[in-house]
Amino acid sequence: MRLTFSDIRDQNLFKYYRVVRKWACKTNKLTDAELELLIYLDCKKRFTRKGFLDGTYTMSWNRGRWEKLRREGWIDVWREGNRKTSKGSIFKVSFKATTMITRIYKILLGEEDIPISERSVFYNNKTYTAKVFNKAIDDMIKDKDR
Repeated sequence: MRLTFSDIRDQNLFKYYRVVRKWACKTNKLTDAELELLIYLDCKKRFTRKGFLDGTYTMSWNRGRWEKLRREGWIDVWREGNRKTSKGSIFKVSFKATTMITRIYKILLGEEDIPISERSVFYNNKTYTAKVFNKAIDDMIKDKDR
C-alpha cells in the first residue's frame, strides 16, 4: 500500500512539526539543519562522506557540521575504509540518532507526548520564547485530533 497526500493530511502529521522540531533541537543541542540532515541520512540507512555532502546541498554552509555530528555521537562508522582494496568508509546514523528520530515520528503521530517535566529544557527557562513553546506544547498535548 502506498501513502497518498490525503493519508498524510488526514493524520495531521505536520500540524505540530515546528513545535516538535524545536523541542528536539533544543533538547539535543542540534540546529534545525543538523536535525533535518540526520532525518535525511536515516532514510538512506548507510552512506559515504559524499552521500553526507549530497544531503547538505540545500543547507547553509557549515564546515564543522560533519565533525560535530561525529564527535557528539550522531554518526557512526558502519565499515572502516580499506586502502588496499580502495573501499572508502561507510557510515550510518547512530543508535542515539535513530532513537531520537523514532521518537519524533511517534510524537508527530500522537503515539507519544513531548515530556513536560522539571527536567525539560523549556520548563525552568523563563524567557518569552520558552513560555510560548510551553504553551504550544500544552496545546499540542491537549489536542485530541493529532
